Parts: sequence; structure tokens; C-alpha cells
Amino acid sequence: MKKLTLFMLLCFMVLTSKAQNDIDALLAAGVEDAARFASDYLMPGTDGLIHSINSNWFNTADAKPLGGFEISIIASAAQPKSESKTFLMNTADYNNVQFVQGGQVQNVASVLGHNDPDVVVEVTYDDPLFGQQTEQITLPTGLASENVNMIPSAFIQGALGLSKGIELKARFIPKIDTEDVKFNAYGAGLQVEFTKWLPADKLLPVAVSGLVAYTHLDATYNLTESSGILGEDQRLENDTNTWLLQLIASTKLPVINFYGGIGYIKGESNSDMLGTYIVSNGLLTAEPIVDPFSVKSEVSSVRGTLGTKLKLGFFRINAEYHLSDFNAFSVGINFGFR
Repeated sequence: MKKLTLFMLLCFMVLTSKAQNDIDALLAAGVEDAARFASDYLMPGTDGLIHSINSNWFNTADAKPLGGFEISIIASAAQPKSESKTFLMNTADYNNVQFVQGGQVQNVASVLGHNDPDVVVEVTYDDPLFGQQTEQITLPTGLASENVNMIPSAFIQGALGLSKGIELKARFIPKIDTEDVKFNAYGAGLQVEFTKWLPADKLLPVAVSGLVAYTHLDATYNLTESSGILGEDQRLENDTNTWLLQLIASTKLPVINFYGGIGYIKGESNSDMLGTYIVSNGLLTAEPIVDPFSVKSEVSSVRGTLGTKLKLGFFRINAEYHLSDFNAFSVGINFGFR
């Protein structure tokens, strides 16, 4: 669990460090241009994160009886599709950016991809002494350049059975608070088994239930030391909130069971570049830019789930696969009673 949490932290640090690469020149081109690029660049990563953190909320449709509980260690990962690794950049939508290679439209790497070869753009800005100036910069590449081709997540989760087929769930990631990175995530869910309401539910070979779950993630990456730009309190903050609605069906066998269902994910992720930034060409400095921009992405997606669970006394292990805009897989090690 600790290693996977550290890997999640590494992915976030790589994502944010890529996002602020060459931000000096992008801010010189104007906040509007920088915000437009950041929105297109970050969106696939935050969308994939929303799918990843909604994995493994359940491993059966059979709700636990009164007093039954289960503690789980969950590891998941969303898999980027090829189309999420790039986005179409049209310089006609920008005020002060042009491709050095020529042309107005080109596929460039998102935070999940990799530019190979490098993509170079020319940025135009106004110098208060020398007038209009240009500078060439290399667009930031993405996680694929670090041989990272998935978006991981990990949780510790607990489930407690109440009466009448109701089961409460909660999950969290141990909070990380260092000088450079702060990371926190938690969630809660409610699962209700409809077949428990039937007179002969103990005779049925399958169970059917519904789940509603909420997940929150917030993270902050300190840019002050790494940005190379004058200023103070420079940071990138991400706030992600998601809802999952899921219909679940599963077998009710003693040892090996199979489960599946169809669900709907609704989520929103906000990334804010905050702090004071003073763009400089080495001789002159411009007016400070405070809290340059915020970008938002939203996910509204249907997904299908297939999984299996092995139960050996109080020890259980499950594995599942999700089909959606970002496919995801997940495994869980579970310890339970009843």
C-alpha cells in the first residue's frame, strides 16, 4: 500500500512538473494562452484519475448481514487510450503562439503522452523597452516520457453490514504532507441489496444490489523552488469530486463468485495555478501575475464491470475490470467476518 501510494504521488509530481515546464514563456504570451494550453494538456489526466479512483467500490452484490464487516487494501489503475495521449492544438485559437515547424494545427502530447520528436513553438510577447519580441520554447511532454502508461490509485476501505440488506462503506488514503506535496483522498458509499427484501432471498443463486458512492481528492504541488520564475507562494492545486451510481449482480457461492454490473460516473476536477509570478527576460520584469488561471474538466460516463472473488474463510481476494472511456483494472485483498 505504501509503495503504491508513493507511486501515485510520483505520478502527480511528474504531472505537475510537466505542467509548469516552460511556464515562464507561456505566461509571457499571456494568461489566456497559458490557460488554454493547460486546460487541453491536463484534461485527459484528470479524466483518467476520476475513472481510476472509482474502482473496486464493491466485490459482491450480496450485502453483509448485521455486524458483518470487511477491511480491504485496494490497488487500481486506469489505462489511457491512444486518443487521450494527444490533443489537437490549433494556434488560430491562441493569441501569441505559432508552430516553428509551420502550419496551424498539430497533434501534441497531453499530460499522458510524449512528444517524439519535440514540438517547438514561437511565443510573441511585448517587451516594455524593446517592443515586440519572440522566443522559442519546447512544449512539455507527458507521463509516457517517464514510461508511465497508467493512472494509479490506492485506498484502504472498510465495509459494515446493517440490517435489511444495507451496507455502509468508507475509504481513504493516508494523508501525505511534505514541503513540496500535499495529498489527501477519502470517500463514502451506501450499498443496498434489493434481493434481501424478497421472502425467499436465501434460496436465490444470485444477489442484486445498488450502490451510490462519493470520492474526494485534493492535492497541492509547490512550484516555488522548481518553476524558475520570480514570485512567491507558487503552487498548483487540484480538487476532484466524483459520484458513482452502480447496479450490481453477483453469484452466491461458498468459495468462488463472479460479479458484474453497469454504472454511471459523474465527476469534476479543478486545477488552479496559484501564487505570484513575475515574468522576466533577464533584464526587465513585467507586472506581477497573481493566481494566473484555473482549468476545469468534467466527466460523465457509463461503465461496465466484470469481476471475480475468491473467499477462503476470513481472507478474500478479488479482481475486476471496467470498460469505459478509460478502461481500468483493480485488485483487492480483503479481510472479513461473515
